[in-house]
Amino acid sequence: MDDAKTTATRVDRWGYQLRTSSDACVVAIDAYYDQVLSYGRNRAIILDAPANDPACVLGNALAAHFLCSKDLPKASSLLVSAAAALKNATSYEKAVYEAIILLVGDGRDEEEALSRHFEALPHNQGQSFIYGMLAFPLLELGRMAEAKSVARRGWEINRFDIWSQHCLCHVLQYECHFNEAVEFMESCSSTWRSCSSFMYTHNWWHVAVCYLEGNAPLRKVLKVYDEQIWKELQRNYSDRAEVFVNALGLLLQLDVRDQMDVMKDRLLLAAETLKDKSMWHVEWLLDILSLWTLARAKESLKAEELLNSIKSRNSFLKKQNVMQRATQLAEATYEYGRGNHHKVVDILGPDFDAIDFKMIGASDEQLDVFNEIWYNVLLNTGNASKAIDLIEKQLKKRVGCPYLWRLLEKAYGIAGKGDAAMAAEKAKALEISYFN
Repeated sequence: MDDAKTTATRVDRWGYQLRTSSDACVVAIDAYYDQVLSYGRNRAIILDAPANDPACVLGNALAAHFLCSKDLPKASSLLVSAAAALKNATSYEKAVYEAIILLVGDGRDEEEALSRHFEALPHNQGQSFIYGMLAFPLLELGRMAEAKSVARRGWEINRFDIWSQHCLCHVLQYECHFNEAVEFMESCSSTWRSCSSFMYTHNWWHVAVCYLEGNAPLRKVLKVYDEQIWKELQRNYSDRAEVFVNALGLLLQLDVRDQMDVMKDRLLLAAETLKDKSMWHVEWLLDILSLWTLARAKESLKAEELLNSIKSRNSFLKKQNVMQRATQLAEATYEYGRGNHHKVVDILGPDFDAIDFKMIGASDEQLDVFNEIWYNVLLNTGNASKAIDLIEKQLKKRVGCPYLWRLLEKAYGIAGKGDAAMAAEKAKALEISYFN
């Protein structure tokens, strides 16, 4: 029998064994490794693996992981195909399958998935990618010192490693080293052109947010939005939904800081695109940002239609109780976009903290804006004391953030506290220390 038609043990580019009847399947898997590790523009190449061998566990599992945020039914079908062939799989294939199940299956467990990542570390001491990829879950678990050390190790091995660059920026941003973060990322930016549109614009989103948080001239923020984010949407529509997460996230940051006047035209242009339902339900964070955009642009009918669609879809999800909270945040963001701040308070309740909403697929930095919304809503609805408590707590972690000090100044003023002048002085000192 022709060997190309016979299931055999082959090896991937790392020397790991897999069972497949197709050389083309292995080629697709190897190409996918390259695309993932460089966050390249052609990750869809992995779909060629199950197309060439529907019984390959590794090909099915990796394709399922690629599709899980784009086409969940198809991803689930691929995982079923992988499971059906597990008895003939190699130990490596089984390990990959089990790790992916922990990330996208019904028994999702990020902590356990991270522990499996650590198990791979001794075998990849000289590879930059393993450090960059490990740094990100460490960030999301709040283990900043470890994340910084690991990301820096990856960057020292390979200064072109996108994940190491990205994670180092996360740490610098969290530490309120905005000047350093911008300088570092702009020095790396020449290496981003081969990235996917999402990663390219996400890196620039970080730069823009650091400019914004560091009180840089607004023109610098808008230049990043116009030249690096919005223009990328015109160049490449293959992953435009993911790019819109960066565009809308930045617009929301500007709106929270009362900059609607300078970005109104940009908001209206984005809202016009979001009327297209093909942009809906790609991922939770995009839906929530889209609700705010449509509501803020006074596209009321479309905003209501999207919100109702989100509620309807949620009723069919297996993890209904968990995702009900995501729907709650969606509805609150919609009401915020409409200017109904009292309704936002009613929806979110007294104990809201955006860090509890990671189920929408957002990083800590992407979630920060929802806490900033919450502080403003509390101040605008007569809950200054509650806002003061929360802002002071946040400042213990991010003492170098001038915007938080400005919010605290406002809160103290509303509450009639004499500490408002102190907060204003602290904010001003920070504002002149960055980008000047």
